Amino acid sequence: MALEPSNSAVVDQITKRSSGEWTIAGDGNTDMGSLSECSKRSKLLQDSQPQVIDGAGAVSGIDSRREQTQLSDEPVPVNKRKDSRDNNDEKNEMTSAPSHLLQEPKHNTIEILHQYVTGGVSSSETAQRIDTKKTVVQSCTVEHDLSLDIDEDLYRDEEELEKEKIQKVAATNEKESKDALKLGVEPEIDIIEYCQKEWRGKTTVAKTMKEGYEEVSQFFGSIRRVRGDNYCALRATLFQCLSQTTKLPQWLDDDHLIELPEKLIKKYDWIMLWRFWHSHGSQKTWVRIKKFLELLKKKWVELSEMKSPDKKQTSCDEIFQNEEEYALYEAVKFLMLKTAIDLYNANKDGKEVPVFSWLLFARNTSSNPCEFLKNHLNQVGHTGGLEQVEMFLLGYALQCTIKVYRLYKYGTDEFITQYPDDQANWPVVTLITEDDRHYNVPVRVCEETSL
Repeated sequence: MALEPSNSAVVDQITKRSSGEWTIAGDGNTDMGSLSECSKRSKLLQDSQPQVIDGAGAVSGIDSRREQTQLSDEPVPVNKRKDSRDNNDEKNEMTSAPSHLLQEPKHNTIEILHQYVTGGVSSSETAQRIDTKKTVVQSCTVEHDLSLDIDEDLYRDEEELEKEKIQKVAATNEKESKDALKLGVEPEIDIIEYCQKEWRGKTTVAKTMKEGYEEVSQFFGSIRRVRGDNYCALRATLFQCLSQTTKLPQWLDDDHLIELPEKLIKKYDWIMLWRFWHSHGSQKTWVRIKKFLELLKKKWVELSEMKSPDKKQTSCDEIFQNEEEYALYEAVKFLMLKTAIDLYNANKDGKEVPVFSWLLFARNTSSNPCEFLKNHLNQVGHTGGLEQVEMFLLGYALQCTIKVYRLYKYGTDEFITQYPDDQANWPVVTLITEDDRHYNVPVRVCEETSL
């Protein structure tokens, strides 16, 4: 007996059945509860034979040849998600929608089934309509979930929102604090291994760098990478000086050095234009610089008195992982300014000065010490690093020769450059650069280049 639309009793019986109560004639009481909703409907709609629903609500008249139909023949939903989900996940997703959304597809499926039995709808059209209904249910489910999230935010307590905000700020500050404690100079790595990691290509530049590192490896076994900011030249040089020192330099042992900031500022008031790495209240410029010089002397004394290389290295690492290192850079920059003033005055008085000092003050942006401070020294650590001519000045300020392997100059007379090259009796520290902008430090010395 064909299903009549007016038979409301029969329709009600069918719609009240659970998803696991469908039975197929000729196949016993097959349990389809483990299949997804779409799979169940596809299973019911695969038969092209007319189907009859009896008064008890059972489907009969299905050809036995359809019993072996593969579930893979079911239509693929148009809106199928890219991530792989099993049928149970799909079922759970659909049942998470509001109840009125879940009831509507079931009722419409009965209507489509009736039209299919009476010949009003083809099998392809039936599958397409089921897919469309499923897509609507999924879309509504997503919108419903979003609305729940929005409602949750709208009705959250103001104190709870403020608490969450404070937690986020605390997490950000903690991350910044950890970043601030990063080593200024990273642990050592084999120099050839470092080269192979950094330069894997076969370009001309890569070949030059590999040959340069190979040459450096004849004298140093490892390399320590320096943090790549605008302080890297100061950081690499001072790190080498402190980690290799065995005694306090004579120029730093001079008591008059600590009094220089106050004396120079009285004579050159433009030093008040000094730009520190960050503000520290309303302290006078000379007072702060004096404290930085005292800290530099203190650290240098402590490290020079350490006899154990491991202990000295550990203490040196600790200095270059906190704010102390920036105070030391300010002290070194003041020593550079003091040296520039001395060279400038000596040249004005007709005294002999190094060639680099002519170049230092021959620039349009630093024709005198005041312009040098404003346009160059104040930018170091902020918007720029040290230029080559200022590497000479750094060497004179610390009274040491800075020997630099300039890898991109391998094969030329400039491969090894000394800043300065006119002081044979000064101690030597060694750096490595690939571009004259960033500097690293070689360690595990195979030659005598220590302080």
